[in-house]
Order: sequence, then C-alpha cells, then structure tokens
Amino acid sequence: MKRLTIDIGNSRAKLTVFHRDEPLEETLTDNRALASLPELLTKHDISACITSSVIELPEETERMLERLPFPSLRLSPETRLPLVSILYRTPETLGTDRIAAVVGAVSRLPGRDILVIDAGTCITYDFVDQRGQYLGGNISPGLRLRLEAMHSGTSRLPLVNPYEGETPALGYDTETALRSGAARGIRHEMEGYIRELRAKYPSLAVFLTGGERFDLHSSAKSATFADRYLVARGLNKILEYNTK
Repeated sequence: MKRLTIDIGNSRAKLTVFHRDEPLEETLTDNRALASLPELLTKHDISACITSSVIELPEETERMLERLPFPSLRLSPETRLPLVSILYRTPETLGTDRIAAVVGAVSRLPGRDILVIDAGTCITYDFVDQRGQYLGGNISPGLRLRLEAMHSGTSRLPLVNPYEGETPALGYDTETALRSGAARGIRHEMEGYIRELRAKYPSLAVFLTGGERFDLHSSAKSATFADRYLVARGLNKILEYNTK
C-alpha cells in the first residue's frame, strides 16, 4: 500500500511516496502548480494522500488536488493527530508543517523530550515533551532571509550568495562578513536553544531537518538526528491514523 505526502512550503513543494513507513521516492517541485505531481501518479499506485501547505494555493491547483482518484486529506488544526497533543495557545495559527514535524519526531523516538529544528525559508524550533505534549516553539529568519534583509534594509551592503564562498570565523571582507555572520549566527542560535533546553531536559533529543544544513558543535551532536524526511514521515503517520 502506497501513500503520498505533499508538503508545500514557502519556496517549493516536496512530494514523497511511502510504502508503509518507508519513503520510496521524493520529488521537489514548484509550490503552486505542483508540476511533477501527474508524472508521479503515473509511476505509483497511490491509495491515499495528505497535503500540508503554508501558502494559499491557486484555484487550479486546489481543483487538481480535489480530483485525485483516491482519499485525500488536507492537514489542518482540526485534524486528528497520533502521538502528540497540541497545547499551543492559538492552534489555528500553528503551521501544519510544524505539526507534521513533531509527529514525525515522536514516531521515531517516543517517550523522549524532543526539540525539532526545521531550517528552511524560516527556521522553526518546536518542543514536544516525553508525554507527547507539544508545548510551543519559536520562528526566526532563515539563511536567505537574513542575507536579503541586510541587503534590502541598508544602502550599501550587497546581496551575497549564501552557498558559494567561504564562511570564516571572522570575515575578511564585506562578502564573507555577511555570509559568515548569517550562517554562523544561525549555528550559534541553534546551539543556544539546545543548551538552554538541555539544561532543563537533560535527555533532550534534537532532530534537524529542512532544506538548509548547519554543522553543530560536537557537544550538541550527541543526541542530534538529521532526517530529511521528518515532515513527510509525520504526514504519513497522520494520514495512516486518519485512514484507519
């Protein structure tokens, strides 16, 4: 039995085909037309689908999802969830990708205090305790947003490519100062969250996911798991739970 998860973010969409709990194929596509969806459907015999979106979809895309020839679920704050309970004060404003990420993390490590760091256009930090209670989290700008903000918010700072060029400990020119300031600032931010939470929850496990990758110091790596499929795993678990 194959299930399809569609994770639509601010920059792109990620389509993942699962057989039971294992991802079989992942496709990255545009986040509005979902151009690669028809081809993916011809390759796999899909029995059910779940969609999470952080953007408003065009009407044509909405109709395409509504016409799928199998049960299709749209993740929302009202969707029944396995493994976790949401204690967020305003659950209607909580991004469905964040909900899916914590479900994915708890499915891998049940009974643990967990911090989920999802590094994409924005970086989200979400905490769920060992009883499966989602207590909340924070949001900060991602790498590209930081560089774009420094460029657009000033008169002379250039727009720097975040991925090409060096990131020394101390920048030796304006370009490396900007790139290192953004990238290393994010890394120190992540390590700070881990240290602060681990002081209160010594057995804290950390999951790192998302389109960006940041190397953390060895002190933080001891219980850190990188899982590119974390949101998709959570979506798959939620779909399985609701179809049963």
